[in-house]
Amino acid sequence: MKAKIRPLAEINKEAETILIREMGVVSAMRFLSQFRAGAGDYTKERGQWLDDLTPEQIVSGIKARRKRNRAGRGSS
Repeated sequence: MKAKIRPLAEINKEAETILIREMGVVSAMRFLSQFRAGAGDYTKERGQWLDDLTPEQIVSGIKARRKRNRAGRGSS
């Protein structure tokens, strides 16, 4: 049996149609969005907001955010 090589655009369209049919538009688009390339250079941009922080400052920030999140859940 010989495999038919189909254009990637055709395969993508078929997959999108199946996902929408099986999952619904919102869930299918949400699923597909995680595979789309974003804009910018994350590695370079990360340096702009992390280079001046010490590991201790990063850990402190994480702990503070966790504490705020726990406090926010308890007040509802």
